[in-house]
Amino acid sequence: MRWRLGVAGSPIEHSLSPVLHEAGLEIAGLEGSSRRYEITEDRSGRLRDLMGAEVDALSVTMPLKAAAAELCDELDDIARELGVVNSLLWREERLWGASTDGPGFVDALRGELGFDVADTYVVVLGAGGAARGIVAALVHERVHSVAVLGRTSAHVAAITRRHSQVLDHTTLHRPVDLIVNTTPVNGRRDASAVMQGVNRDTVAVDITYDPPRSAWLALHADLGCRHANGLAMLAYQAARQMNWWWGSDLTGAQLLGALA
Repeated sequence: MRWRLGVAGSPIEHSLSPVLHEAGLEIAGLEGSSRRYEITEDRSGRLRDLMGAEVDALSVTMPLKAAAAELCDELDDIARELGVVNSLLWREERLWGASTDGPGFVDALRGELGFDVADTYVVVLGAGGAARGIVAALVHERVHSVAVLGRTSAHVAAITRRHSQVLDHTTLHRPVDLIVNTTPVNGRRDASAVMQGVNRDTVAVDITYDPPRSAWLALHADLGCRHANGLAMLAYQAARQMNWWWGSDLTGAQLLGALA
């Protein structure tokens, strides 16, 4: 079988997913190729049209993760709980969806920073699909608490009401062990100061990788925090995604090496 892979979202022109897909195919000993699909939220129904006709398996990014979940015939447990997917697979004339963002994020923290989230105090900036996945994974890994700071109160409430240890930012614990920025770079306010409770012992992760060092991440680097952009998360969640597609045993470290 020659696998037809892709990544869909908007904007999509700078996505590195096709690079990871083709590296994964080579490592797994499979044939195929990958391409980018520019699809805006108002045209999300096109995802269903693509699957099976042009694409066998697809990565899904902003702003399509919730819409993609609604198009699926079958969802994995995480996607069903969160109502978002980042992975689609066409199999047996049915559309299957999975969510690997959160587990991939935790894998990357362990694999690249040696950081275990158990019993830690975390702040997550943003309350969209990526934040939902990351928060759920943190809870699964027995985090002590997560404070969520988002611009839309309804989105924050949708996350906090799922778990007793997830709170809104008004109950922020200090000091902060881990801070994660999930907000789109283009919609951010200018970063001028780090949040109270963040110090040089805090780990700071910005899940974007374009630019490689955002203004927000640079502030935390200057403070002396251990820090990372989203490349490791991208690679580690992609490893989980491809293993789901193919039944393979790829690792995030292998795929991250393909981006070096």
